[in-house]
Amino acid sequence: MPSRSSFLRHFFQLAIVNILSNLMVPLAGLVDVAFLGHLQEIRYLAGVALATVLFNYIYWTFGFLRMGTTGMIAQAIGREDREGVILIGLRNGLIALSLGLFILVLQQPLRLLGFSLLSATPEVKASGQAYYDALIWGAPATLLNFVLIGWFLGRSHSGKVFLLSAVGNLSNVVLNYVFIVRWGWQSTGAGLGTAIAQYLMLLVGLILVNREIPLVKIHQHPAKASFIRQILNPSDLRAAFALNGEILVRTFALVSTFAVFTNLSSTLGTEILSTNTVLLQVVTLTAYFVDGLAFATETLAGVFLGRGAIAQLTQLIWVSGSASLSVGILFAIAFILIPMPLFGLLTNHTAILGRISSYVGWLLPILGFGAIAYMLDGYFLGLTAGRILRISVLAAAMLGFAPMAVAAWYFRNSHLLWLSLALFMVVRAVSLAIFVPRTLKLRE
Repeated sequence: MPSRSSFLRHFFQLAIVNILSNLMVPLAGLVDVAFLGHLQEIRYLAGVALATVLFNYIYWTFGFLRMGTTGMIAQAIGREDREGVILIGLRNGLIALSLGLFILVLQQPLRLLGFSLLSATPEVKASGQAYYDALIWGAPATLLNFVLIGWFLGRSHSGKVFLLSAVGNLSNVVLNYVFIVRWGWQSTGAGLGTAIAQYLMLLVGLILVNREIPLVKIHQHPAKASFIRQILNPSDLRAAFALNGEILVRTFALVSTFAVFTNLSSTLGTEILSTNTVLLQVVTLTAYFVDGLAFATETLAGVFLGRGAIAQLTQLIWVSGSASLSVGILFAIAFILIPMPLFGLLTNHTAILGRISSYVGWLLPILGFGAIAYMLDGYFLGLTAGRILRISVLAAAMLGFAPMAVAAWYFRNSHLLWLSLALFMVVRAVSLAIFVPRTLKLRE
């Protein structure tokens, strides 16, 4: 067993690189919001926010491609199963490519259905549809990148994940600056820049994989037919789909909660929608920051389980939980104490900035309990305990979020809407924590 000092060093080495990698995603998003938020017409920002709800369903519903890959790869690493590492990556990559092409085939029905369910003015919807039409072409690359990131995370190769994130997000910022600011393509430019960035990221990822495991060697392997049969092995595919199905439900419920939150915001007016969108950027920023710790937790939990080093799981939970809660609270306090300078970086619309001061206090419970929930998500993903994740998020959505969200809609009150999101995080964190002792006992 590793000593406490070596464990802490390894955990925080993984976490810091993951944090730096993850931070590029929301920072790129913040820059995009700033580009759109400083345009003369606010409808472009609102339109992209509306279309993002639809893309959260299309893309993050398939987040199991990343999450399922990491836990399975980490456990294979713990068992020292090198062939299993390759097979899992190829199997999930094939699933991702198939789903990405399927999304392209169904892009028009998805567009019609999605925007028919979203509430907004015709001008805002038109801006959102322009963003959708450009971004949808990045679907195959986006889903394949999920698998690549999960594959590298499961192998503790956080530096390569950082490189991929740098390529994808920095190119996204540069392209969006050119398309939005310089060329005036507004929502279309935002979508096109992000789609192209995903393909650049995929190209670099495949180059990194090929340097480690030359794909031509797999193609020329004398037992190639047997290898292909192993990739398509029915029992392994069933196991993968069973885990992915649990994670799919978990992610769908999570995305749906934020989608309903955004859609209810839009029914309260364009200013409320824009205000809540800016505040949610802070929630997203903090979540990606905490996810750096959660990803390290996910990797190490899987490795410890694969090695049978169950005693290390308790230590992992305490270290990661303490660090995650500290990060969530610190971010909330910073934005509560100095809101105007920080939010002023995202928009110069005085009406939005004036409203933000009324709602910024909700960040404290949302980020505090949310940090614990994200960390425990990583723990259970590393153990590939999809059922627990599904039960927890459904309880949080139905018991924590839904009742108060209905009240917010009925009374047309944005504070009640933020309370519903806070209760969602509370129930999610508590319900996951309840399962932790049981998972340790089951594996002793």
